[in-house]
Amino acid sequence: MRLLLILLAFLTSLPQTGRAIEPMGAEEFDRYTQGKTLFYGFDGTAYGVERYLPGRRVIWSFLDGRCQEGIWYEEAGQICFVYEDNSQPQCWSFMLTPEGLNARFQNDPQATELYESGDVDDEMICLGPEVGV
Repeated sequence: MRLLLILLAFLTSLPQTGRAIEPMGAEEFDRYTQGKTLFYGFDGTAYGVERYLPGRRVIWSFLDGRCQEGIWYEEAGQICFVYEDNSQPQCWSFMLTPEGLNARFQNDPQATELYESGDVDDEMICLGPEVGV
């Protein structure tokens, strides 16, 4: 019995790594992202990059040189983005893990889940507007 109590005491003293990670609120998300350029991956491949600016402004690109300016805000515990070419909010639950941010689209476990794949100091590439004949 004593050995069981010692084992139980040892196990409860270990870090709670299996504990569920809570989604970030607006203040925590802003503190983590502001001034950064974060690259996101999906299923082992590069997905996109977003630059986080003051005033909850962002610039997003699917890594194709076309950039979209937008804003973000918190609604119903999610971080929602609205971009200049799409007025439909894109809402995500962001969780901070030891590896960086994880983002789940509309907090749906079956939906797209992105992960932070890097923070770079370089500016993202945004080509100018398409012009032609």
